[in-house]
Amino acid sequence: MKCPFCSDHETSVLESRVAEDGQSLRRRRECLKCDKRFTTFERVEGPIIFVIKRDGSRQPFDRQKIVNGVIRSFDKRPFSIDLIRALADEVEKDVCRKEISEITSIAVGKMVLKRLKAIDKVAWLRFSTVYLEVSDIEEYEKLVEKLTN
Repeated sequence: MKCPFCSDHETSVLESRVAEDGQSLRRRRECLKCDKRFTTFERVEGPIIFVIKRDGSRQPFDRQKIVNGVIRSFDKRPFSIDLIRALADEVEKDVCRKEISEITSIAVGKMVLKRLKAIDKVAWLRFSTVYLEVSDIEEYEKLVEKLTN
């Protein structure tokens, strides 16, 4: 494992344990050259699933894109990064459970919105406006109505 501080490849594992999600291993490591400590995570890599974008292009599923998008929707709002990672984990598990090789970005967005609405309504509204490509105030008002009903 390469040290993120000095880039040396000689590290030792100080501690290993199952991460909170139960799907990965958390390892505490120490660089033998610079003596700095860092944490790594190991996850089981499942089959590659492609996301079909609105323009028809295909990209490999990347849970980090979900995390980044949800973080943007929480701009200037209180949030827990662990909660957002858990949301991304749930969406990733749902996608993998479907046992398919392709899924539309629309389906992934719906999975995110479903979970986000229960967490923070303002973040849900922000995510929806980007996901649903809201272009005018009337569409935005309809989203607010949907949220309050």
